[in-house]
Order: sequence, then C-alpha cells, then structure tokens
Amino acid sequence: MEDQNNSQVAVVMVPFPGQGHQNQLLHLSHLVISYGIPVHFAGSAMHNHQAKVRVQGWDSESLNNIKFHDFQIPPYISPPPNPDLSFHFPVHLEPLFAIPTHLRKPVFELLEQLSAKYRRVIVIHDGLMASVVQDVKLIPNTESFQFYPLSAFNRFIGSWENIPESDKPFQIDQSISIPRCIPSKEGTVTPEISRFIVNQKKFWGTESGRIYNTSRVIEGAYVELSEKLSGNNAETKHFVLGPFNPVEMTGNQNRHRCLKWLDEQNKGSVIFISFGSSTSLTEEQIGELATGLERSGQKFIWVLRNADKADGFSRGKDKNPVLPEGYEERVKDRGMVVREWAPQLDILAHQSIGGFMSHCGWNSSIESISMGVAIAAWPMHSEQPRNAVLITEVLGIGVMVREWEDRGKLVSSVTIESTVKRLMATKEGAEIRKRASELGDSVRKSVSKGGASSLEMDAFIAHITR
Repeated sequence: MEDQNNSQVAVVMVPFPGQGHQNQLLHLSHLVISYGIPVHFAGSAMHNHQAKVRVQGWDSESLNNIKFHDFQIPPYISPPPNPDLSFHFPVHLEPLFAIPTHLRKPVFELLEQLSAKYRRVIVIHDGLMASVVQDVKLIPNTESFQFYPLSAFNRFIGSWENIPESDKPFQIDQSISIPRCIPSKEGTVTPEISRFIVNQKKFWGTESGRIYNTSRVIEGAYVELSEKLSGNNAETKHFVLGPFNPVEMTGNQNRHRCLKWLDEQNKGSVIFISFGSSTSLTEEQIGELATGLERSGQKFIWVLRNADKADGFSRGKDKNPVLPEGYEERVKDRGMVVREWAPQLDILAHQSIGGFMSHCGWNSSIESISMGVAIAAWPMHSEQPRNAVLITEVLGIGVMVREWEDRGKLVSSVTIESTVKRLMATKEGAEIRKRASELGDSVRKSVSKGGASSLEMDAFIAHITR
C-alpha cells in the first residue's frame, strides 16, 4: 500500500460531542494518520478543544497532523449535573442533542470542498450523528462508515431483543454466552434522549460499513452474530478495528503527580476509582465510598470531580465534591484523591494498578481491558449496565459493585469495602485479575504487527483506498 495512493483519500471524523465518543474517534484518527491518510475532525470549536486537551497516549506532533474544523454553534445554557441517586442519566447533557442540527450544513460544505481535492472522501461518523451526514449520498466520490461507540455485545443484544421471537432469523449457538438476566433499559435514558436516538436511526442504513472499537479477541462471537443479523445486506461490511487507544504508553516529562505516587507502590496493589465525565455522586454517596475505601485497607487513587457540563470546561459556581472532614489526611499514606482531570490511560497502564472501580462506559471499559486491568463494575446509565454484564459474566474479568435493579439505592460503605477486598485481596479476586491480565496480553498481541486487529485495520485501509 503506497502512501501516494493513500494521500488521494481523505477521512472526515464526525464525533458526537460527548467526551467518551470524541475520545474514541480521536484515537482512531491517529491510527488512520499512521497510514499516510489525512484526517479531518469536524465538530464545534468548544468540543474540539476539549477533545484535544484531554487526548492521551499520542505525541503532540501526531495531534498536529489532524486538521480540526471548529464550527460555530449557537450558545446554549448547560444546567448543573444532578447527582440524584434514583436516576443517574446525565440530563444536564441534553443540550448536546441539539448540536447535530447546526452541523449538517457546515459538514456538508466541508465534504464538498474535500471531494473536489481528493479521489475519495471517507466519512466516519458516530451513530448519533447520522442526521449530520445524511447528504453524503449527494456527493459521488464520498462514502460513509458508521461508528458504534459501544461494545459489540451491547450492539447485538440491543438489536436482537427488538426482533419478535417469531421473526428471529436464526438460533443462537449454545456455545455463545448470552446471560439470562440482561439488565433492562429502564432508567438508562430519558424520553427526550430516546426520541433523539430514534430520530438518528431514521438515517441509518445508507453507510458502506460499520466500525467497532473492540477486538475479535474480546467479543468476536458477538461481532459475528451482528454480521449474521445484517446478512440480508451483504454490502455492509463490519470492521473490528479496536482497541483504538494506545496499548503501550510512552514516557512523558510532564507526568501527572499521581503517576509519581504510583511509582512508589507495589505491583498490582492499587485500585483506581473513576466514574467518567458524565456522572456526579451525591455527598452522601461520596461519604459512603470514602468510608468503604478507607476501611478496605487497600491502596487507591480516586478521581473525585463533578461531571462535565454540556458546555465542556465551564464549571461556573458548581460546588466541589465534599469529603468527610480530615479524610485526605487520614489516608495520605495509602490513598490519593485527584480532583482534576486525570490521565486515565497512563494510570491504567501503570504496573501498580491492580483494579479499576468504573461506571463501565465503553471508552473506560475498552481502555481497562486493553491494559489488562480487572474491573469493579458500578454502572450508572446508558449502555453501562450491559457492559458490566459483559465484563463480569461473559468475560469473567470483574465483579459487580451493585446490581442494576438496585440503582436507586445508596451503595453502603460495607458493600464498597467488601467489593474492593473481594477484587484486590481474595483468591477469587486474584483469579479474576489473572484472567483480565491474560485477556489484556491477547488484546495487545492482536494490535501488534501481524496480529488479528492489526491485519483487520490493514484490510480497512485497503478497502477505503481501493
């Protein structure tokens, strides 16, 4: 494959403006650039800035090779995050769902400009941005690929359960693990978000292919089931190109202070706690988590910060999360609380990390899996409850902190203490962590030169540069 041929093709990324969505496509952008293909990243100025500031694992030169198109959108009001225990969905992010309306025209104009310069323009868009790229079919030398920012397990189960029993096109082989108790969708999204998703789905089906940020090593069976389910559309190709994130972290002179602290800890002795960019906890829940971690006797790094607002970095006069009085002083010898954005990939890749208490968003899940770190699963909303089932029941690389049906209840310090000990200080936990480590090894081998994921990426590049 010659770079000269590749340079005749341009790729345009159109991410949904949520941190986990942007981050995955920004990682994929770096992988595509490594093949000598120019990449354009289309989004609002504010959200592009957020993506660039927070990206990890790539050098600045690689980031500079991506052409960011900062489109202006009308100002909007972002309400503060609501940490209501009974409903964790980030309703404060609902203003984001109006953004696609404002991007359709500028993105189409960008595609028209690029189509005049390149032999072919490839659009990779988030499934939640399908309406933005609905006009791709009007440009002859442009084709689109839909990116699924969730697990293949989640994607297949969601499609399968929507088919009436009498209409199911095939039987699932008994050798494939389909847990009997799949968490319901109740409480995962709001009616407003459901309507937005339904509206975006109206524009699905015209793409040339589908892209997954996962590995066949992790969930190949569910990719194959999805391929089989779409068998009536043989022209739609499925590309399993993940993990997109780097799996080997390079040294950084400006290392975060928590990494220096981790350097001083024993291998696999620290549990990392972080619930992503979209979840805030109540003061009462923070208190229970703090007490549970303290009583567990385990070393920990806890990222404690409010959820992002819809307008990115704006914090306004939001109240900072409050810890029990004197807490940080009491745990200073074995725990660190980080109140700012933390380098999650660097932390997960550190040899001192032995576990990850996570909300199980797919971005965090795939990063943890690729680094071989076992997970204490505490899902909050959206696809997270089903990701937690994949992690704990299918892959066997984690434990549940609390079941989805108990989502409206306070998670007690006793539960947190016992879960942390179970993962970090028992024979069962050691076996779980061993399985996670072995899966991580297999995933990293798959993305190395000649590995299954690497070859699949080669095939995708060959396809779009044909």
